[in-house]
Amino acid sequence: MASGPAGCTAGGTSRTTAGAVPGQPGSAAVTGTSLAARPWIGRAGGWLRGSRPGLFVMALLVGAGSGFGAIAFRYLIYGFTWLATGHAEFGQQGHVGSAHLPWLGLGFFVVIPVIGGLIYGPLIYRYAREARGHGVPEVMIAVAENGGRIRPQVSVVKAVASALCIGAGGSVGREGPIVQIGSALASGLGQWVRIPENRLRILVACGAAGGIAATFNAPVTGVFFGVELILREFSVEAIFTVMLASMVADVISELFVGGGPFLAGFPPGIALHHARNYLLVALLAVLAALTGLAFKTILYKIEDICDRLWKNRPEWARPAVGGIVLGLLLLALPQMYGVGYPVMYKAVSGGYLLWFLIVLAAAKMVATSLTIGIGGSGGVFAPSLFIGATSGMAFGEIADHLLGPAAGQPALYAVVAMGAVFTAAARAPLTSLASVVEMTGDYTLTLPVMLAVAIATAVSRALSYGTIYTTKLLRRGTD
Repeated sequence: MASGPAGCTAGGTSRTTAGAVPGQPGSAAVTGTSLAARPWIGRAGGWLRGSRPGLFVMALLVGAGSGFGAIAFRYLIYGFTWLATGHAEFGQQGHVGSAHLPWLGLGFFVVIPVIGGLIYGPLIYRYAREARGHGVPEVMIAVAENGGRIRPQVSVVKAVASALCIGAGGSVGREGPIVQIGSALASGLGQWVRIPENRLRILVACGAAGGIAATFNAPVTGVFFGVELILREFSVEAIFTVMLASMVADVISELFVGGGPFLAGFPPGIALHHARNYLLVALLAVLAALTGLAFKTILYKIEDICDRLWKNRPEWARPAVGGIVLGLLLLALPQMYGVGYPVMYKAVSGGYLLWFLIVLAAAKMVATSLTIGIGGSGGVFAPSLFIGATSGMAFGEIADHLLGPAAGQPALYAVVAMGAVFTAAARAPLTSLASVVEMTGDYTLTLPVMLAVAIATAVSRALSYGTIYTTKLLRRGTD
């Protein structure tokens, strides 16, 4: 059949390319160009989804995102703490009121947790209820049950809610939130690219590893945390991929906060001078393991009590009402305010008496458990370090009184107990060993920490099945 004028078929039907504007030269060419680009986009997506180098590229992107996220989250905590107290870190001064709210006096300790709960409680309830709690179990559930899928808004809600909770006095750590933040960023990227579930799980572990590496300037700890706790399986591809993310996150963190050891406030020159002191380390490891298991038990017991007392009342109001109880605890012991690193530094430097070290360790178990039980948002890794450092320092002081200088520095036992308490609570020996050595920057402590971690792992396995992280999964029927 004969054709009509250019651009028309017989009968006058237009052949203008879809999306082009008739009468405008070049519009069809532009459309053709965009259509030609689509195969490249499709091929790039397929390469990211199906190839090993594509997975490595996404791991690098996740590491960068986790690194920047960890830095932003750190300053968000400092900002909210400063708004509430007038200081970037608070609690180590004892009974000192807020510089911004001097008219409240010491009543500030009770009022601020309530105000914080009134803000982050509705935020979590309205936008991301999985942002409540310590974060790591929620990521483990996502990996075990949901193929690594986490809703994108979790990262933002978790960051704001946890920073508000800690800034308003919540006695929790920041590693749990940053694990969930990094994992949510990784999951969002993986879902956007539509990678298969087996690779999405690895990518989520990359987000967790990057968050830990950037938060504590501990890339090896990040790798072990991502593989040992989140992924819970070992393969060469997974380990290498997680290593890439952890490395990039740590490099980014160093650009903002420097490359020194995270626990730089610990006394220098800590060492185990006599081989016989390994007997004391072994004894401490058993006691620290029992302490870690007690922390896990108290955490879930208090959470259960809070659930029973609250019953079916509105969940959004729970942090504010529970904030009254938390505030009274802070009023009695201000050192429980926030994460507590300055208090821990003062403890291992010999700034507290023996009886007060024991009080600090016991109170931290209760304060952290209460913060999470009332619906707060924050991690349990830093509280585990706090409990280990204070209880281990107490053990060291007792050994020093009984045996004199032959027992070694009390701070040595504080460092050893940090690893043993977390090992017993989380049953993650590789993560515990790497974290203590990397965060103190003292590799001469590797052997005593290794012994303590091994003993604590054995005691924990003998006395308990679930860990501080997996108990929540077991309660949901996931083993």
